[in-house]
Amino acid sequence: MAGSAHGHTPAAWTGVIISFIGFCIAGVFMVAANVAGFWAGIAVIFVGGAVGLAMKMAGLGMPKEPDEVVAARAAATAAARS
Repeated sequence: MAGSAHGHTPAAWTGVIISFIGFCIAGVFMVAANVAGFWAGIAVIFVGGAVGLAMKMAGLGMPKEPDEVVAARAAATAAARS
């Protein structure tokens, strides 16, 4: 995937960082045997996904490629393999 910019957007970085913090929160409270804190961490994970999606919809994510570009890339890859 070195040839693409998969995930190198503000939306992706923000969503992953928030979700990572949620995993850390859930992990700490799981070890501490605190059920409410664990579920709070799980909620933060979902918030991270929602924030990333909202930022993508606001234009801070990767734009979707047109079908023509996808088809041209597939044709070029098939030609290179044969």
